[in-house]
Amino acid sequence: MPAQWSSPVRYVECDQQGLVFNAHYLTWADEASTVWWAAHGLPWDELVARGVEPVVKASALEWSSPARWGDTVTVDAETDRVGTTSATVRFTVRVGTRTCCVVRSTYVATAAGRPTPWPDDVRTLLAG
Repeated sequence: MPAQWSSPVRYVECDQQGLVFNAHYLTWADEASTVWWAAHGLPWDELVARGVEPVVKASALEWSSPARWGDTVTVDAETDRVGTTSATVRFTVRVGTRTCCVVRSTYVATAAGRPTPWPDDVRTLLAG
């Protein structure tokens, strides 16, 4: 089961047509990432305390249908791929069963601002 984050669509997140402005899909993916890390037994503060700071290297979104003011969005976060220094997460933003947008974000493990391999136990948790 994917990690999930949910929120009502706020008026401030919409354009003049009442549709969610596209940048907010990335914000929601970022909100859901905290839940995704924790679901893998890696709460953000504990991961950073270990000296590993994941940073977003790339995000891409593919829009399918609009979320609107008054809707409640749910973001399903699932591991797409785990590599030596990176992990890609797929965030499916939906209203009910209708997919609105899919965001894929790639996180790179860094230490002292430079890419570094995931510790073995972290890679195992991310892949599991």
